[in-house]
Amino acid sequence: MTPRRIAVVIGHPDPAPERLCRQLAAAYAKGAEEAGHAVRTLDVAVLEIPYLRTKVDFETGTSTGDIASAQETLAWAEHWVILYPLWLGSMPAMLKAFFEQVGRPGFAFRYRDKGFPEKLMAGRTAHIVVTMGMPALAYRWFFFAHSLRALKRNILAFIGVKPVGETIIGGVDGLTAEKVAALMAKMRAAGASAR
Repeated sequence: MTPRRIAVVIGHPDPAPERLCRQLAAAYAKGAEEAGHAVRTLDVAVLEIPYLRTKVDFETGTSTGDIASAQETLAWAEHWVILYPLWLGSMPAMLKAFFEQVGRPGFAFRYRDKGFPEKLMAGRTAHIVVTMGMPALAYRWFFFAHSLRALKRNILAFIGVKPVGETIIGGVDGLTAEKVAALMAKMRAAGASAR
């Protein structure tokens, strides 16, 4: 397999190392690096992410500091791995703020006079990992995986990132040590194959 450039985006706003999203991200990165892939990690819990408050700021504001650095990493990467916990039915607010900042016009897409915007992140792929307390089947079939679908369609597809794989991990509060170990092995294998 040809080595790939991978950005791992940890979307859990709690920097505590025992968070499952962080453990999964570390397992993925380790598997990828052992297989010869280049990995850079973006951790929203430690980034300075201002909230957008106006359309003018979104369209004409300048990305600086952590956001500019994150954009450089996302532009460098061929494959993005995005991990987040389901909070109140969606991604945590810090992760949404991150995507609003890095997804600005001029970087992620470009407005055109007519038709749909130009997708400036075309050619990249992604994989989304969502953890949650509820059973994964309930999220997928009763709630229609709404936050996952919104991220795939309204953010990633809009800027040209596709295809986008997905992993839903439910019932995290009841995971046994054996189940966690199996998840880590699965993520390490996913990293090795850059998927």
